[in-house]
Amino acid sequence: MALLKNTVHNIIYEELCQGIITEQSRDVYLKVIDKLKHEGAEAVILGCTEIALLVQQKHTNVPLFDTTAIHANSAVLRSLGED
Repeated sequence: MALLKNTVHNIIYEELCQGIITEQSRDVYLKVIDKLKHEGAEAVILGCTEIALLVQQKHTNVPLFDTTAIHANSAVLRSLGED
């Protein structure tokens, strides 16, 4: 499990933060998402801003919640007085 955690971390900081997006890294993340689904997860929170650069809803049938998009949409609604 530690190796997987390190791999996920390294993809964020050594690739995504540098603007590098690869199919190989996407496959790693999709395998993690599938593993979580098989362990009972009903959805996955993309809690790091860079992850949505790599994995989008079109890549998996597991519901994804992109916290960056959620916060941005909420800020817009609030600024428009529609919160």
